[in-house]
Amino acid sequence: MSSGNLLTDNPELYEARFPDTDRLAGRWAADCLRRYGSGPRVLDIGCGTGRDAAYLHGTGRSVVGADLSEAMLTYARTHHPGPAYVPADLRGFRFPERSFDAVVCLDSALLYCHTNDDLDGFLASCRRSLAPGGLLVAEMRNGAFFLGRTELLDAPAVSGFTWQGTTYTATTTLTVDRAAQLLRRTRVWTAEGMAPHEQRSAWRLLLPQELRYVLAAHGFEVLALYDGPGPRTEPAWQEGDAPGARLDADRLHLIARLTPTA
Repeated sequence: MSSGNLLTDNPELYEARFPDTDRLAGRWAADCLRRYGSGPRVLDIGCGTGRDAAYLHGTGRSVVGADLSEAMLTYARTHHPGPAYVPADLRGFRFPERSFDAVVCLDSALLYCHTNDDLDGFLASCRRSLAPGGLLVAEMRNGAFFLGRTELLDAPAVSGFTWQGTTYTATTTLTVDRAAQLLRRTRVWTAEGMAPHEQRSAWRLLLPQELRYVLAAHGFEVLALYDGPGPRTEPAWQEGDAPGARLDADRLHLIARLTPTA
């Protein structure tokens, strides 16, 4: 059995599995930036294939897309041109001070900050890179959803997609590592002519109050924190939808502002 991350190592498979043809994530991020009055300079940290960075670029903003995966960056430069794409680790990145008016971090990328040091590194990097009053816009899993709920943990989930005539099937098992406060995922991919491919990933389970606390410690004021609607909720966000008021479902949406005195 081979290992690694089948989708992030093969960006074309990632986009086939998660097509987002309506660009919901990019549109939601753009709406947040308009709603809360962001300036034009945007960093998309953990940009992946570059779809969302390119969408934001298309709205007239100056966008830098950053990711740790060189495969993703190479794909982004070819398939989603416009932004500047650069390598960076979200747990600690350096751009010139006050380079950006907003940092966007979508699709649970922030939750790759597994430790408190990781999270501090991310927020310190955001604070250094943002102009005073700059925005942090993030979308991720909601750690509070797993307090007393087990429906995503009770049994393996089976899903799949077809790309270029080949059907890929994934069997996914989720477990909660309470000591580390991580959601751990084991996913085994199978396809005709391919040896089974095992992928292991993990995300920090951040609770809303915990997130508010650490943001305040780094000089951010939370403007909105809610479970939906968003680009990955059911029902999904649509143009004109206002931020919600609940924090109960499995996604978390954050808009925070760097205070001018931070």
